[in-house]
Amino acid sequence: MTEPASAAEPAIRIQTAVRPATAGEADRQAIALEKVNFFYGANHVLHDVSMEMGENRVSALIGPSGCGKTTLLRCLNRMNDLVEDARLEGQVLVNGKDVYAPGTDVILVRRRIGMVFQKSNPFPKSIFDNVVYGLRLVGVRDKARLDEAAEQSLRRAALWEEVKDRLRESALALSGGQQQRLCIARAIAVEPEIILMDEPSSALDPIAAMKIEELILDLKERYTIVIVTHNLQQAARISDKTAFFWLGRLVEYDVTSRMFTNPREKLTEDYITGRFG
Repeated sequence: MTEPASAAEPAIRIQTAVRPATAGEADRQAIALEKVNFFYGANHVLHDVSMEMGENRVSALIGPSGCGKTTLLRCLNRMNDLVEDARLEGQVLVNGKDVYAPGTDVILVRRRIGMVFQKSNPFPKSIFDNVVYGLRLVGVRDKARLDEAAEQSLRRAALWEEVKDRLRESALALSGGQQQRLCIARAIAVEPEIILMDEPSSALDPIAAMKIEELILDLKERYTIVIVTHNLQQAARISDKTAFFWLGRLVEYDVTSRMFTNPREKLTEDYITGRFG
């Protein structure tokens, strides 16, 4: 939830710094937000957010707690529909189609746009049953197809070699890092176009977190990835573009290398250099 800035907080500049891509940087856009405003009841959480996210790119959302990053992430696959009195104004376009248009199949939206949460959440089922859960949910029963999907998804999640002889064991017996990669395998088993990740490595030890980062870099060859992270070093290592949010507003959005070395906004510079947040 957003709160008014106190006297000690830096004042936000209303003009957002979103530098247009040059010809060499231009990407096919998978996601486009157009003047998105979001409300929880009377609480105005996101203010006029407009931005585009490239296909097969990693876009990182950074900013202090309560700035609207996770709310924005959950807007992309309509997870906020589950919250009472939640309301969105504006457009969220995925491959040119507004996912909030009347008559949109929300279940299909969430299949196309998978999500991995901050805390790994495997079901109390076998490793195999976790991976194919979404496929069974949409009616897939063919054993050969399920077997193939499970192996392929676990391979893409860099987990197959570690669990291929344990597929019938409980997923809850895996380590924290393995459980998170299992959740990624579960997300990609239904063949999404986009993967949303909300602090996917924040609860992991450094070695497990490094494996998640390596996995994200591999996955972007097949998927568009949007990640929320409080870890600025992580954003710098794995993202192609970074968006900085402050009190529900997009302050600056640019190529990550440039954002971290030469930000346009003083507020961005202050956050990246640790003066607040």
